Amino acid sequence: MRVISDPLAVDHAFFESLRDANAEMLDRLLLDDFLLVDVMQGAEISKPVLLAAIASGQIRFNAIVPSEQRVRFYGGTAVITGSTHMNGDVGGEPFSVHSRYTHVFVREQEDWRFASAQGTPIAPA
Repeated sequence: MRVISDPLAVDHAFFESLRDANAEMLDRLLLDDFLLVDVMQGAEISKPVLLAAIASGQIRFNAIVPSEQRVRFYGGTAVITGSTHMNGDVGGEPFSVHSRYTHVFVREQEDWRFASAQGTPIAPA
């Protein structure tokens, strides 16, 4: 399966797919054992749970604005750190968060796939 050959492009596609509620594209970008550590509560969210929440509209993103992205390579692994401002709603309850994140990608042949994500809220100054 051909996905995207640059981890930063996968990172951008991930945020775009969340914003556009594109569960099909998320399915292509994420490894089957993908794990997200939620920025709001620190909960572990598996790929199937994330895809279901996006497809059902349980979670909706109105805006996701990444910045300060830095990519580091370690053989067949890429680690991207950055920050985001995002807002939307979960179960009809609005949220807005500024966070730092760490995303881990692994190379599968020529493609980079998303393995893990961790978000940490940034407290208002």
